[in-house]
Amino acid sequence: MKLTRTLLICGTILAAGASAAVAADCEVTLRSSDTHPDGYPTVEGVKAMAAEVKDKTQGRICIEVFPSSQLGEEKDAIEQTQFGVIDMVRASFGSFNDIVPVTQTVSLPYLYRSEDHLHKVLDGPIGDEIAKEFEPHDLVLLAYYDGGARSFYNSKKAIKTVDDLKGMKFRVMQNDVFVDMMSALGANATPMPYGEVYSSIQTGVIDGAENNFPSYDSSGHAEVAKFFTLDQHLIVPELVAMSKTSWEKLSPEDQAVLRDAAKNSATLQRKLWADQEKASEDKVIASGAEVTRDVDKTAFIEAMVPVYEKYVTTPEAKDLVKRIQDTQ
Repeated sequence: MKLTRTLLICGTILAAGASAAVAADCEVTLRSSDTHPDGYPTVEGVKAMAAEVKDKTQGRICIEVFPSSQLGEEKDAIEQTQFGVIDMVRASFGSFNDIVPVTQTVSLPYLYRSEDHLHKVLDGPIGDEIAKEFEPHDLVLLAYYDGGARSFYNSKKAIKTVDDLKGMKFRVMQNDVFVDMMSALGANATPMPYGEVYSSIQTGVIDGAENNFPSYDSSGHAEVAKFFTLDQHLIVPELVAMSKTSWEKLSPEDQAVLRDAAKNSATLQRKLWADQEKASEDKVIASGAEVTRDVDKTAFIEAMVPVYEKYVTTPEAKDLVKRIQDTQ
């Protein structure tokens, strides 16, 4: 029996003739949402997962990937995935902070020493524990993807110490943890839409922002804020989650195929991300950006004490943070 789903997004029924033609040969068609454009490492990761699933099920199960927010922005797509309107979603941990509380704890500033440390945490028992926390919220976590490390950049000066940040104005996302992080570092947080950052730096409304190399590059921010400090204050993972409703319609055998394909896709996605990070870093340096690497993070980490005191309050959260920090 063929499974056909109608997507209801923002009250509008979307009819996609091309997608229907692709889905016609499949018994089950799963629709996956991503805010990033086609070709982006996360999109390519889910595409690789789709190819493996289709191959291992002899074409019975197909995954259609909808990039560029075609099915809605991250928070909307997550909600629709919870309701089973969309089958899968690729999103940042940060977008789940108000839904799955543990995601806020594992997204704290300076929690991870490096991206390699992050991988060791998520690929082990702690990652399995985190995944279980999604199920009560009608989501099945399938894979952890890379989202890079966020660092500071500005138009004024090279930043090497915490004191260098004092009084400076930085754009952050509308997120309480981000705002409190900046306050603890002595800087001023200015939440604003991402699309306004370039002109705000250019006109002096803010001094800078924070993000990873690919975003610093693709946004053009390197043109107006040439000082990039590799402090990696936030290493926030991405993830692929599936609607529990859609998941439970699959046989245990097909669920195993999806889990294996998702795990394999994460390996590819991480490689693609590393390649893109290096390419973007080389590009901005060639264009004149100054990258400060010799940052002693000790003082930055010590400044986070009040942030951790505010957000890590339960014995369970304190234990989780300690186990993450102790992971080698």
